[in-house]
Amino acid sequence: MAKTTELEALYKATTYRVFLPGGICELRIGQPCETLRCWLETCGYTEFAIITAHNPGGQPVAAAQNAERQAELECELIEGNYEPYAGENVADDAAWPVEESCFVADIAAEDACALAEDFGQNAIVFGTADGVAQLLWIETE
Repeated sequence: MAKTTELEALYKATTYRVFLPGGICELRIGQPCETLRCWLETCGYTEFAIITAHNPGGQPVAAAQNAERQAELECELIEGNYEPYAGENVADDAAWPVEESCFVADIAAEDACALAEDFGQNAIVFGTADGVAQLLWIETE
């Protein structure tokens, strides 16, 4: 439980930046984002996820390996008929490197979690039409 609590604090101390058509959204866990809410409403989407393939298990890996894993994630999303938008996870602690991520609209939580689990992630950012980002932990069996 201590590890989850520590990770949760780190994930909450991060800005999840999303590059959408027409603008940038900066999301924080538990805080509403009116720009995202309006974008989701305009597009008719009711849910979203932010997924990364960087640093599996919360352990830093080489930049080249992160880039390769991220490219694989993007390919899997496209092959799954999703339209990923670029994003980046920017920790408040400058010692942690910026992680590339994918913002995916209209993806079910279960599908996003399954994909994140395939890439060794601890959690995803997920939200609904209200534009409020939440952490969803990956339940490994």
